[in-house]
Amino acid sequence: MTTQAITRRQAWLLAARPKTLPAALSPVIVGTALAYADGRLAWLPALAAALGALLLQILSNFANDYSDFFRGADTPDRLGPVRVTSAGLITPEQMRGGIIAVIAASVLVGLYLVWVGGWPILLIGVAGIAAALAYTGGPFPFGYYGLGELFVLLFFGVAAVCGTYYVQALTLTPLVVTASFAVGALVTAILVVNNYRDIDTDRRAGKRTLAVRLGRRGAQIEYAALLAFAFVLPVVMWLVQGAAAWVMLSWLTLPLAVQLVQTLRRATDGPTLNKTLAGTARLGLLFSLLLAAGIVLG
Repeated sequence: MTTQAITRRQAWLLAARPKTLPAALSPVIVGTALAYADGRLAWLPALAAALGALLLQILSNFANDYSDFFRGADTPDRLGPVRVTSAGLITPEQMRGGIIAVIAASVLVGLYLVWVGGWPILLIGVAGIAAALAYTGGPFPFGYYGLGELFVLLFFGVAAVCGTYYVQALTLTPLVVTASFAVGALVTAILVVNNYRDIDTDRRAGKRTLAVRLGRRGAQIEYAALLAFAFVLPVVMWLVQGAAAWVMLSWLTLPLAVQLVQTLRRATDGPTLNKTLAGTARLGLLFSLLLAAGIVLG
């Protein structure tokens, strides 16, 4: 489909990047399963946490589209999907309005979660919104300095799982923290593929992502290490922290993980790398669903 054939509604959908949205739901699924296993399940806070996570992911996607346009990172030779601001499908003013609308919706959801969970949730929410905007925007766009992986791990992994559990249980456990790092590692791996795909255009635009700093081989090793780390943590949950062996259901996704590592090592073209990105998001969701099932069954 050419950019001329894309409608305004399709353009906003492209800006939201639907393939990245499962990454926002994975932490909520695991956090809610942990709350259920501890007898602390609360459906309304869980659903609000899911909506808040989706809004934060969309906010990050909108803000990146907007800021990368002004910083010149989205050039015509980019291998990834269409960036709507640089393609002229949505004007910068319209995108700015979209960002404000998503922030407003996030605040509304956040007010309820703060009412349920108190000041820790307020801190997480404010920091999450600020980080989503500062990833590629503001005076210190940390995504341009190789800090994107740390942001994703902390906010879309640790904070998302722990926050989902906390708004239901009003406490945290070591098992919850361990699970949060497993989910966070797989969500972070999505960003690694994204930055690996864009390594050439990012380098020319002065965007010093970790992939640019490490080079292609280094980024491949980083990706494999994140996946390996995620698969080690269910073993820790089982053998060290006393979780039931059911958490090892998550290892059913190991063949997919191995296939993705091998594909990234060989891939050079945009379509294959885009499929690897989508496959990594699918891996994270399936891993989280099976880990959650194991927690519930245990």
